[in-house]
Amino acid sequence: MSGMKESTSREQILTKVRNALMEKTEIPYPDIDLTSDVLQPIDQSEGLEVVFAEELIKNKGQFIYCENEKQFADYLTALMQEKNWTHLWTTSPKVQSVLQATGISYSEDETQLDHPVVGITDCEKLIARSGSVLVSDQRSGKRANFAFPDIHLVMAYSSQVVPGIKRAIIDLRTGYDNQLPPQLTVISGPSRTADIEKTLVMGAHGPQQLIVFLIDDL
Repeated sequence: MSGMKESTSREQILTKVRNALMEKTEIPYPDIDLTSDVLQPIDQSEGLEVVFAEELIKNKGQFIYCENEKQFADYLTALMQEKNWTHLWTTSPKVQSVLQATGISYSEDETQLDHPVVGITDCEKLIARSGSVLVSDQRSGKRANFAFPDIHLVMAYSSQVVPGIKRAIIDLRTGYDNQLPPQLTVISGPSRTADIEKTLVMGAHGPQQLIVFLIDDL
């Protein structure tokens, strides 16, 4: 009897679902605006770069402004010396070309690296509103390139900073001829979790540190 009751109840639910799908109802709010932004405009008076930097720092990331690629190389070299980083790991052709031009050594083989593993990638966009880094498999390669390192460095340019994710996607569609990269990842600060006894743990599922070098190209 219990099995029959369960079957009957299930059939009643499915019948209601079918009827609901077949019956067309009027839109309850026909005049609602579905095209305008739902978020408040961000203050761009000091520049999107400043907004991005402030939000990145709130996310526990670190920000280093560079006037040009030479200054980027100088700051990166100084940081490597300060932290005793002997090697960088990168598979990004753009990053490799800049490092080669400035004489900074790197490796493409993660198995040959010391610890901590310091990886450096480029990115697609920097999202000012959330202080996030948008990476793709087209530019930054496979997910391991930014998830495997203990420390993730990002080489980015001022021209890549956009107000929000919507603008970023529009630009990517244009840049990739309306074909988005198969993998897009939004990185908002270092990997962290507070699931364990509500204690914040950094580097739980990825890098313990995220450092963005922003090179001025505007």
